Formats: sequence, C-alpha cells, structure tokens
Amino acid sequence: MSLDTADKIFLAVGLIDFGGIFLWIGVCLRLAYTKMDLMLNYLKNSSLMGTFAHLRQGGPWGKLVLVGSISSVVTFPGFYLKRGTVNAEDIRCFPTALKRKLVILQWAGLVLLVTMVCIGIVAKLGWV
Repeated sequence: MSLDTADKIFLAVGLIDFGGIFLWIGVCLRLAYTKMDLMLNYLKNSSLMGTFAHLRQGGPWGKLVLVGSISSVVTFPGFYLKRGTVNAEDIRCFPTALKRKLVILQWAGLVLLVTMVCIGIVAKLGWV
C-alpha cells in the first residue's frame, strides 16, 4: 500500500497536531504545578477566580481547567471586564512575562483545536 502526496501531508499534519496537543498539555501542567500560587495571587480580587479556585485540588484535570481559565482571562480581558468578573487592576498588575506565556498558550491551544477539527472534517468528508 502506498500513500500519495495528499495522504502524506494529511498524515504529517495530523501527527504534528497530535504531538502538539501533548506538548501543550505538558506546558499547561508545568505552569499549573510551578506557577499556580503566583497566578492566583495576582488574580485574588477577581470574583471569577474565586469560582475556579477549588479546581486547584482537582488533580491534573482541575489544574488544566484552571490554567485554561486564567489564560483565557489574560488573553481576552475585555470579555471578562465587561461582565465584571475580573478586576482591571489585577489584569494590569499581572507579570508581563507570565502573561505573554499564557497568551501564547491560549492561542496555541485554539490553533491546535481548530486544526484537529479541520482534520476530522476532511477525514469525514473523504477528501483524503
């Protein structure tokens, strides 16, 4: 059985995306286990973080959800500021280096998710 060029590209994109998702999860967990106290300390005045703070004891899955929530707040602060669930001063005082990591992490996760959905659609439609 031989693969044509489209199949090879489809396979390569799928493997890279799948590997990227595992790398993304690893980075999220590393941040969760090393920087969680710092992130929650900077967002202590935000009511949304009070809602999610119990996820800290939720094991790896809870920590992933908490890091995802924090990165969402840092990446899209306007959405949360309009609803009054985040304090503007907390976002302003958040460390720049950590904020940059969380924004990159959020966008990378969204790109990996969209890529995986597109791969699934292409496979389901039988284009490859």
